[in-house]
Amino acid sequence: MDARLSIDPDSAANVFDPVEKIEGSRRAGALIVCDHAANALPPAYGTLGLPPEALERHIAYDIGAAAMVRRLAARLGAPAVLATFSRLLIDPNRGADDPTLTMRFSDGAIVPGNARIDGEEIAHRRRLYWRPYRDAVIEEVEAMLATGVAPAVVSIHSFTPVWRGIQRPWKAGVLWDADPRLAEPLIAALRGEPDLAAREVGDNEPYDGALAGDTINDAATSRGLANAVIEIRQDLIAERAQAEAWAERIARLVKPLIAPPPVRSPRDFGTRAPGGLTARARLGMARRPQD
Repeated sequence: MDARLSIDPDSAANVFDPVEKIEGSRRAGALIVCDHAANALPPAYGTLGLPPEALERHIAYDIGAAAMVRRLAARLGAPAVLATFSRLLIDPNRGADDPTLTMRFSDGAIVPGNARIDGEEIAHRRRLYWRPYRDAVIEEVEAMLATGVAPAVVSIHSFTPVWRGIQRPWKAGVLWDADPRLAEPLIAALRGEPDLAAREVGDNEPYDGALAGDTINDAATSRGLANAVIEIRQDLIAERAQAEAWAERIARLVKPLIAPPPVRSPRDFGTRAPGGLTARARLGMARRPQD
């Protein structure tokens, strides 16, 4: 497969909307985002040279996350923004210049359609898919801020039970950077659930929440908004009923945590991520003279 594809975005055969929006009250106090909701690819990319069954694996999307988001948004009455394209095309949760933005190799699978990809094709995908998704998230954040009710930004992900041959012990994890307002009480609340042992709820596990240029840094940290990335183990939400049950749990726990306005009022906690954008830095950038 040629990694350099000539795609006319206006061609009917290649029309692909990279964003799904779920309507909700912009005064609900929460925005739900889902970076890895889908395993779909635009028609011109086929399967990126992979066998179709590879697109059902975690390398292509976060299994169960989209079903969780739809139920969670409904329970909170909140808007949601979901990416509709596979992370194998381009990862919407990476910074624009992150070297893992487009993966050539993922958990044992070579991605033929990415193997010889160059900067021009990465920029092409960024413009058609990555940028519209990020813009949609930021536009929703700004619209919610304009109501005078600052939102907490909640990002839903899922993780594979086994990574590089090692069984992961967590059932859920909460990832966060430097702002503890939502993350710390949510971790405590999850650990207080009768069916979850403390060791089964990760604090910045299975990943660290400080990632420069990711969606949360771009949309929430840079505006001083309370936030958390919630990770659920994929075997626990692979079926729709399971995913919706977890969404019900998360809604029950999150709703009282985000209710007090001080929890959601913009406040700059900085960032642990080298090169990450803080609210203060963003304000300084906005004040610079424009060329």
